[in-house]
Amino acid sequence: MSQMCQVCGKAPTIGNAVTHRGKAKYLGGVGTKVTGITRRQFKPNLQKVRVTTANGTHKTMRVCAQCLRSGAVTKRVRRAPFRLPAAEPAAKS
Repeated sequence: MSQMCQVCGKAPTIGNAVTHRGKAKYLGGVGTKVTGITRRQFKPNLQKVRVTTANGTHKTMRVCAQCLRSGAVTKRVRRAPFRLPAAEPAAKS
């Protein structure tokens, strides 16, 4: 299945789209009425990400946003971060 997270297995789920009309009582109306219920799909928020695997190789995966935020996968490092050159010890004269 293409719409599935390759880490946690999250996939589309099915639910209802409920349509209302009217104004809520606490807002001064006579209440809301349900005018229609249709089936719909709740799709996961999938992102294509280049991931570093356990053996050090890079792989493109479709990962849900929840796995990215929780740290379940590690994004690849494009280049090493900048490091200052090591300071040489001062020579005594």
